[in-house]
Amino acid sequence: MDRLRRAGCVFAEQEATVLEGAASDSPELERLCARREAGEFLEHVVGGVEICGESLAVGPGSFVPRQRTVLLIEAALVEARRRSRPVVVEAYCGVAPVAALIGRRVPGAALHVTDSDPRPLVHARQNLPRGAGVHRGSGVEALPRALAGTVDLVAAVPPYVPAGQWDLMPREPRECEPTAALVAGRDGLDEIRRLLGEAPHWLAPGGVLLIEMHRDQAPPALAVARGIDAYADRGTVDGEDGETVLLRATLPNRPTPTS
Repeated sequence: MDRLRRAGCVFAEQEATVLEGAASDSPELERLCARREAGEFLEHVVGGVEICGESLAVGPGSFVPRQRTVLLIEAALVEARRRSRPVVVEAYCGVAPVAALIGRRVPGAALHVTDSDPRPLVHARQNLPRGAGVHRGSGVEALPRALAGTVDLVAAVPPYVPAGQWDLMPREPRECEPTAALVAGRDGLDEIRRLLGEAPHWLAPGGVLLIEMHRDQAPPALAVARGIDAYADRGTVDGEDGETVLLRATLPNRPTPTS
């Protein structure tokens, strides 16, 4: 624990407990502690992260799901449970925390995830139930064409850090996570704008798009959504942390035939 404190770990006592639980013997504990002292993410060192009471596999080269994403996970679970056998897509999935929890808690959900980086997809496959579609590629463009117009829910944590804020970020994400999973252009909205524009092609009538972002990005992102005629409703949901916001955009339901 003292070693972790000297290395700058704020929660050294808790981290020491996690490392001890992950090590099978003293030599392995020494190796894990040395990696943590060197600045690796604790979650990368122990190979897992807990979110919403569920354990997920994660490893070096992967974006580590943050606790703020509980807001997105809970909203996605609500949407999925409103439907019978929902078709769910997690774009920019990383290790697929949203799809994995839907798969564990919503029976009959058909799951598809996408990411352009093969490293997190290794762990996504471990976290997802058998039969989930894992597609390498950027955003929703990586989905099979047969899914067009059939998806009930698209959920995403796209990269949304503005390029100018990169140097202000903590050392761990800058050194241990893929830059492409974090940074998205000058204002951090490049991938959010892209997803807003492309999602209607994939969504079924009444389908829902949920995107996590920082609260400062919500007004311009909402303005983009309002400029896309395909959406019937657009709005935001504030997180309890005061920093995180979800943008929710929905397609209109299929018109009722007139007699």
